[in-house]
Amino acid sequence: MIEKRKVNDKMNRNGKEIPIFFAVDDNYMPFLAVSLQSLLANASAQNYYSIKVLHTNISAENKKKISRYERENVNIEFVDLNYYIEKIQDKLYTRDYYSKTTYFRLFLPNLYPQYDKVLYLDSDIVILDDIAKLYATDMGDNLVAGAPDDVIQNIKVFQDYAEKVVGVADYRKYFNAGVLLMNLDELRKFKFQEKFIYSLEKIKFAVAQDQDYLNRLCKGRVKLIDKGWNRMPMPDDKIKTSDIKLIHYNLAYKPWHFEDILYKEYFWNYAKQTEYFDKIIEIKENYTEEDRFKDIEQDRKLRKLAKKESDCVGDDRKSRR
Repeated sequence: MIEKRKVNDKMNRNGKEIPIFFAVDDNYMPFLAVSLQSLLANASAQNYYSIKVLHTNISAENKKKISRYERENVNIEFVDLNYYIEKIQDKLYTRDYYSKTTYFRLFLPNLYPQYDKVLYLDSDIVILDDIAKLYATDMGDNLVAGAPDDVIQNIKVFQDYAEKVVGVADYRKYFNAGVLLMNLDELRKFKFQEKFIYSLEKIKFAVAQDQDYLNRLCKGRVKLIDKGWNRMPMPDDKIKTSDIKLIHYNLAYKPWHFEDILYKEYFWNYAKQTEYFDKIIEIKENYTEEDRFKDIEQDRKLRKLAKKESDCVGDDRKSRR
């Protein structure tokens, strides 16, 4: 399973280990590089950052490029999950541009019994503060810690979907799973993976798949963190730029696809520092107006799907409020 491992004994003894997981395929390697560039720029020399890249298909060339981000206190390990995912591959469904790597975070409790707590991060992010500060969050006996999902908080049809279909008591407690602190110890005691596999056979969430399952299974045991640790490029007068610690270019909010993306300057600042910069520019230049139209159309279809799903479920919320 493990294709590459380096252990820095000095840092393991003297520095606090911060286990960080990403899940990517070859197409997303340029954006993983941007994420790592920003992570390293804000990392503390006092900590040991143990980064694991979960994948099923990464080229040797991309592994070599990403490995250059290793430092005295940063280890990068590539973990091929082909063997693990095969047994349930047929049960994992996706929509649009998503790949099955999005489900990998759900298997971490069983895959890594040596860890009690880990960070999972999507690769479409830029980190503006030391990620170790997020890792230090006291979770108590909560299963996960995450920030309220900005999309859910701002769009009524998704609020209804979160409450009626996913089943969270209050849409304001529906969290985004792209920046996730996971209490693996409690998740194992909860038998999370067993419950997730069972749920896959009984319930199908069409809108946010793995994120919906996480919100459904973990509800009541979620610690909400500051939105500054998972800020999406959506206008919000209540958010000060100085309070932003991590930007998440979620859904269609991609500065490598669109010009008018909020906080795009942070992405390009770090992108310019990577050897993938020319590749990212090429991706942007080759992204056609037809592609952009499809993105907008996908958003419209997703809202329509969320409404359809919600309309098929009874609504008893008035009696509960």
